Amino acid sequence: MRTARALVVAAAAIGVGLLLAGLRVDPYVYFAGYVVLQYVVIATAWNILGGYAGYVNFGTPAFFALGAYTSIALIEAFQAPLPVLILCGGLVTALLGLGIGYLTLRLKGVFFSIATFALSVVVQTLIINWDFVGGAKGYTLIRPPAPFGNWGVVLFSLMVVLAVVTVLVARTIERSWIGRGLAALRDNEEAAECMGVPTLRLKLFATTLSGFFLGIAGAPFPYYVTYVEPASTFDLNYAVNALAMPMIGGTTTWLGPVIGAVLLGTAQQVATVTISSELNLLIVGVVLVLFVVLAPEGLLGLARRLRETIAVRAAGRRGAGAPPAEARF
Repeated sequence: MRTARALVVAAAAIGVGLLLAGLRVDPYVYFAGYVVLQYVVIATAWNILGGYAGYVNFGTPAFFALGAYTSIALIEAFQAPLPVLILCGGLVTALLGLGIGYLTLRLKGVFFSIATFALSVVVQTLIINWDFVGGAKGYTLIRPPAPFGNWGVVLFSLMVVLAVVTVLVARTIERSWIGRGLAALRDNEEAAECMGVPTLRLKLFATTLSGFFLGIAGAPFPYYVTYVEPASTFDLNYAVNALAMPMIGGTTTWLGPVIGAVLLGTAQQVATVTISSELNLLIVGVVLVLFVVLAPEGLLGLARRLRETIAVRAAGRRGAGAPPAEARF
């Protein structure tokens, strides 16, 4: 019943997104919406490994960029259509995630995070020296005519579908035995192993699936910017935002990354057009510090604590107003 309801809500969300795509508004609105939805995918994908399993990943730019450069390679070699680019970008980065899972099998905590950061440096070095995809000088994509409307509408519609599918998968995982196993892995990996939880398989599953969704977020990127170069695709902003957005919303649930991505992504887009895009990283840093200090469990954790506090106070008032036991007899 819950699954059917979730599918109905997902279909409705896609329908609303496509309806918005049919409105005649400024094309920048669609491109800004594309960026916000892209961050929904990135934050949700990061949270599968970093939130559910507790393995903080600083290699987000590597997966995102590899998805983008897989698209460029397929465009150069076969002139592949966009749906094929997205699927192949996801599969390539899923294989990378699986490989990282095996290579970092026994690494935990900060050591795992350092390894994923090193991965980003290695992949960037390889891309810079790969002339087929533009190398250090970058690659310019000449977009074909849009299948409908303009490319802003097409990319926005596409990212609506990708975001809804990603969130739906994350929700399904959270409510399954896999989500419970990942939660045990996050809380205490040694204890989980002693209880028979397949920690190795769960870690490989999380790294692979997280890599897949990060790749599909990056695959349409060449169509969005039309000029791709290593500095923009391996931007530190992707690693910082992927970490900050789930922490702002809450890392232990599928809804947290969505809330964080929508709030922070929208704030960055507003700052870009009203002040300067250079302030984006500053905004993320300030907000992240505030949430780490004041609300370490994110907005959802803060709301839960407020509800519990209100419930306790209400119960206390009811208890104080009741007559003593002797008086009732």
